Amino acid sequence: MLYVGLCAIFITNAIVAEMVGPKIFSLEAFLGVAPLQLEVLESFVLDFNLTAGVVIWPVVFITTDIINEYYGKDGVKKISFITAALISYVFFVILMITDLPPAQFWLDLNNVDSQGNPFNIEEAFDKIFTQGLGIIIGSLTAFLIGQFLDAYTFQWLRRFTGSKQIWLRATGSTLFSQLVDSFVVLGVAFYIFGNWSFEQVVAVGIINYIYKFGIAVLMTPLLYVAHYIIDAYLGKDYSEFVTDRASKTSLF
Repeated sequence: MLYVGLCAIFITNAIVAEMVGPKIFSLEAFLGVAPLQLEVLESFVLDFNLTAGVVIWPVVFITTDIINEYYGKDGVKKISFITAALISYVFFVILMITDLPPAQFWLDLNNVDSQGNPFNIEEAFDKIFTQGLGIIIGSLTAFLIGQFLDAYTFQWLRRFTGSKQIWLRATGSTLFSQLVDSFVVLGVAFYIFGNWSFEQVVAVGIINYIYKFGIAVLMTPLLYVAHYIIDAYLGKDYSEFVTDRASKTSLF
């Protein structure tokens, strides 16, 4: 029952993150501070403009580590494959839906925006929900690679920490996996399938990773809260049995 609940949280947040991903927001504007104007590689001046998906991806990070703690890397691998399949299904449905002809009355009722300017809701719908093939492939590739690296790194660190220092194996595995994830998704989506230069991929990847690094550290206390709640739910003896069993799974 616990595994089903954790998987539900994992899948829901992963799919929603993919759905809201097309929106790019300014972290500086949200915080009410001036743009960072960070110079990277002597070629790009970047601000913290991030995909909206990163807002809830930290929930996926934490859930991954909790699943790994109680069900081992096999538990993480299983839900990662299921989630990747469901994300692919969602994108397939979206592509199919965007090809459906719009009803004329729907277009007529939504032909101006809030300022009275001409507005094509069908075009807006398609642009928001339709992502390029490169972005889809890049996102799924980075997701699976990141999940597997997180699972293996978590269990590798556990061999040194035992049942203690949850923060070290959880944060350490997330920081390593997201270092790779941040560059894979951009490299596949915008370098291989897009028109970005290698330098731009590296520059934007650095910005994304700085954000993920900070969030991973800040959310560490929530990991302890989650462990406390789960241990209370399972009971001390059974919780120790489950985590000990998970720690004995092979690395490969």
